[in-house]
Amino acid sequence: MEAVTFALIGLGTGSINVLLAVGLVLIYRGSGVINFAHGGFALLGAFIVMDLRTRHDMSWPVALGAAVLGAAAVGLLVQVLVMRPLRTASPLARVIATLGVHTVLIQGVLLEYGAEQRTVPVPVPSGPVHLGSEVVVGKQNFYLVAIVVVVAVTLSIATLRTRMGNALTASAENARAAAALGWSPNLLAALTWGLGGALAGLAGALFPATSTGFISIGQMSVLIIGGLATALLAQFRSYNLALAGGLAIGIVQALTTRYVDQTGVADAVPFLVIVVVLVMRGKGLPVRGSAADSLPRIGTGRAHPALVVPIAVAGLALLRYATPSGWYPALIVSICFAIVGLSTVVLTGYAGQLSLAQFALGGTGAYVAGRLAAAHGWPFELALLAGVVGAMLLGLLFGLPALRTRGVNLAVVTFGLGFALHQILFSNSDYTGGEFQTKLESLRFLGLDVDPIVHADNYGLLCAVWFLVLAAVVATVRRGRVGRRLLAVRTNERAAAAMGVSVFQNKLYAFVLSAGIAGVGGVLFGFSYPTVLYQQLFVPDLSITVLVVTVIGGVGYVCGPVVGALLAPGGVAVLLFDTSSAMSSSDESFVRFVPLITGIVLVLTLVLNQNGVVDQLAAPVRRLWPRRARDDEAVTASAPRTPVAPKSLEVRGVTQTFGAFTALAEVGLTIAPGQVVGVLGPNGAGKTTLIDVVTGYNRPSSGMVVLDGVDVTAWPPHRRARAGLVRSFQSLELFDDLTVRENLLASSEEQDLAAYFTGLVRAGTPRMTDTVCAAVEELELTDVLHRRPQELSYARRRLVAIARAIAARPSVLLLDEPAAGLDEHESAELGRLIRRLADDWGIGVLLIEHDVELVLDNSDRVMVLDFGRVIAEGTPAEIRRSDAVRRAYLGESLVEATP
Repeated sequence: MEAVTFALIGLGTGSINVLLAVGLVLIYRGSGVINFAHGGFALLGAFIVMDLRTRHDMSWPVALGAAVLGAAAVGLLVQVLVMRPLRTASPLARVIATLGVHTVLIQGVLLEYGAEQRTVPVPVPSGPVHLGSEVVVGKQNFYLVAIVVVVAVTLSIATLRTRMGNALTASAENARAAAALGWSPNLLAALTWGLGGALAGLAGALFPATSTGFISIGQMSVLIIGGLATALLAQFRSYNLALAGGLAIGIVQALTTRYVDQTGVADAVPFLVIVVVLVMRGKGLPVRGSAADSLPRIGTGRAHPALVVPIAVAGLALLRYATPSGWYPALIVSICFAIVGLSTVVLTGYAGQLSLAQFALGGTGAYVAGRLAAAHGWPFELALLAGVVGAMLLGLLFGLPALRTRGVNLAVVTFGLGFALHQILFSNSDYTGGEFQTKLESLRFLGLDVDPIVHADNYGLLCAVWFLVLAAVVATVRRGRVGRRLLAVRTNERAAAAMGVSVFQNKLYAFVLSAGIAGVGGVLFGFSYPTVLYQQLFVPDLSITVLVVTVIGGVGYVCGPVVGALLAPGGVAVLLFDTSSAMSSSDESFVRFVPLITGIVLVLTLVLNQNGVVDQLAAPVRRLWPRRARDDEAVTASAPRTPVAPKSLEVRGVTQTFGAFTALAEVGLTIAPGQVVGVLGPNGAGKTTLIDVVTGYNRPSSGMVVLDGVDVTAWPPHRRARAGLVRSFQSLELFDDLTVRENLLASSEEQDLAAYFTGLVRAGTPRMTDTVCAAVEELELTDVLHRRPQELSYARRRLVAIARAIAARPSVLLLDEPAAGLDEHESAELGRLIRRLADDWGIGVLLIEHDVELVLDNSDRVMVLDFGRVIAEGTPAEIRRSDAVRRAYLGESLVEATP
């Protein structure tokens, strides 16, 4: 019966999960944004009620109404002032903006009410309820359940039975389609942000019923974890599933509290749900924007040694010999945050993976190093190395969900994982040194006394040197082969795989490398204190802070973390004021506002220029020293056409079904080296599906794909591409973060493992191969090598896409409508190029195209598809004479023109 009692107690916490989740679902359905500020909305509602009831003695209904309306108004303002201007920004930028709003709300409440625990009357009737002789539960749990049932059922009915609900459903599936039907996406988004904020405010107002009337910023700022887990169970769609899932999570948490004797495990239950749901589901949530998403700009990683080295040396000299002693604590904090920020540049800037656990990874490094140094007497050098290795191993674990999720979905996983790590490890004194905690003796590094108390100047110098070394590593990675691979993955995973880039391999590499960098920053930050208090130093919110300050500086630039880290809590920003013991009260009060200002600056940065401060500062440099001088490598006038490795392709009886629909039925073809095979058919005939099957993007229901006598049906796309089976895309799918030259290099460079290690210290000098030079010459791209694809006309971009596919030196090249958007002259030139690819280089070509004359004039054989079935196959002349083809596809005009 004890289990029943705790299960019923869990209904209260579960009800709060439900209210938060339905608000998250509502906002997501209306705007496509996962609102990480939702916990801040709930916190605001709770403290409005507390203020009105305890300070102003208002009645519960009035206080509740004020809390709900206040949170709704904040939600509406966030949509109008923040999310609407960011509607064309990347999904990552929109999520980061909600983190900035979260920071503003938390810091605003903190400044007004302080961090101490507050007491507020329980908002619903309480008292014991006896269910039999052994089960006694507070009646407030049942009131909370009744409230959330009414809310969830009402929203479900409204969704199914009202025009507004139907509009939201349509918008959730396709925002543009809903707009075409007369529903304003902005109106729907504003409505859902307002209602979602109101529900979060209601959750905050009711929260004291689950905590016997106590509220604090610390306990409420993590409410979002349970809400996110519940919303994921509901697939961010169903209010009824949110009702069931939220109550279930609350029950499991309560039972875990009773039966698992381990600190923090109950708090980690929602995180476990998040990981299981996202990883087992195997796909992420769709993300929407009203226009093409724009990712933050990436720096080149280039810096002239004649300029950088003197500046670095002068900076180190000033730090060591000309810095007031009172400045070192703040400088050390900012440098450590900048180091962890470099890990964010690698992971989020270069690889496009949003992690909200980078400071937790740094804390892991500090934990391993600190325990080895304090409990086992390891020297600082070895402890630091062990801490970095420990952080990298955990980074590998963090990266595993990235194989199944990405982007904003990965942010949900890492946010929960960082929170669980703090609750289970950092907050458990049994693991952190017990009564004495992790006390560090006098530190020495390579013979130098770097004790942060006695020799803060030496310790600050050590931190600065580590930052410079790691900054050089990050810049080197950007300039090298691995940097181009990471940016290719960040920009377009499908296209990267088609060029032979292993998406999973590069994601894991980014996670492990970034974790190692964060580990260095975490160790240096933790060791800057005589006692490493992990619970206080590595709180989950600091991972958000690191991301925030890095984005402010510029998440795509090596110098971005330096600029952003000036605003780190306890960092250089405090040096703007008197740091002496006689600091005035006005200075102290202003310092308290720094975290709030940081959140506001982040939001303004994203709205005005999501590329960050460094990008703005770099703009004049880009105008003075354009890329062209560095990127326009000479292209030999008569570039050699070295034959490729001859390989044949066989497609044997391939059938592809999607549910009851058959896209391909027993399709077979053979492409010999140097042969062009054309495929004709109207839209919906299965042409692109055929390419997807051949290149590994779809697994056929039956049949085989054989390359040079080897069955490659089970091979992933990148492995097929490395074997010589390369494709282009109907929608181009270029790497817009890279220049045209870098696009070609990313396709032509060897995909070796050694680059992951050598690329840390040497970027190398990239050279375009003979194949790339020949492709550039053939397609007349020499004058645009220094430009990014989005700066070109559509026709030139299509030529770049073809050149990128050729640059991979394919044995078999599959072209998906390459002439779309080209004029008659350009199509004719493309046809001649295709013939030269086959005749001069020995490439087998599969040509799918709506331009019938282009196919018939340049193909050796032609296959015609009709609803996934082959209705004709033969030479171009035979296809021209086919009555079935003439009636179904080609039309009388073409036949009449045939001699």
